[in-house]
Amino acid sequence: MKLYTYDPAPNPRRLNLFLAHKGIRIPTEQVDLGTGVQFSAEFQAISPRCIVPVLQLDDGTVLADGIAICSYLESLYPDKPLLGHGPLERAQILSWDAYVFNDGFLAVAEALRNRSSAFKDRAVAGPEPIAQIAELEARGRQRLQIFWRRLEQHLENRQFIVGDAMTFADIDAFVVVGFAAWIKERLPESRPRVQEWVRRVEGVLGVPVIAPPPPRAQAARARG
Repeated sequence: MKLYTYDPAPNPRRLNLFLAHKGIRIPTEQVDLGTGVQFSAEFQAISPRCIVPVLQLDDGTVLADGIAICSYLESLYPDKPLLGHGPLERAQILSWDAYVFNDGFLAVAEALRNRSSAFKDRAVAGPEPIAQIAELEARGRQRLQIFWRRLEQHLENRQFIVGDAMTFADIDAFVVVGFAAWIKERLPESRPRVQEWVRRVEGVLGVPVIAPPPPRAQAARARG
């Protein structure tokens, strides 16, 4: 197996935290999104959507999208399970993970990609030109505030998002908190349960919620 990724970017961070927690090591190649390597013909032959992370198996099969990669690796490395015990808990984790990604992660991406000149004609990740819509920055920020509110409500009397231990749903929501700093959004003081949950997940993962920023010249383009 070989992993194509770009460590400073938030989407690869989801997978990196998964791998680190489970102690999985995979040969890795960094795809520098800041210099546009993802659009090269060589990388498009592996990942036509020009996204990372991408896992290439020994037989040439390619898995894109973090959740697909994690699902595959969880079956190979079941220790420290992050996708649940049994079918019901797994379904609950996947349901929450989809919500976190669509309403949290993509809300931040919407605000980021529609406000910066670095993303001109790159409002959506991929090789096709997609024009920015200025109004979507405000909408993304509004969606993020709704996400914080719903997560605060959900965490009442809960230590983690699903069950009694950290799962991939927690990792994804944790990454959203760090990613929000890219648009200078931080958790409101009015969300104490989420604040406490962040500290709890930091303790389990052993890393701060806000990762060190990528180099200034690459930061604005690090989502490809």
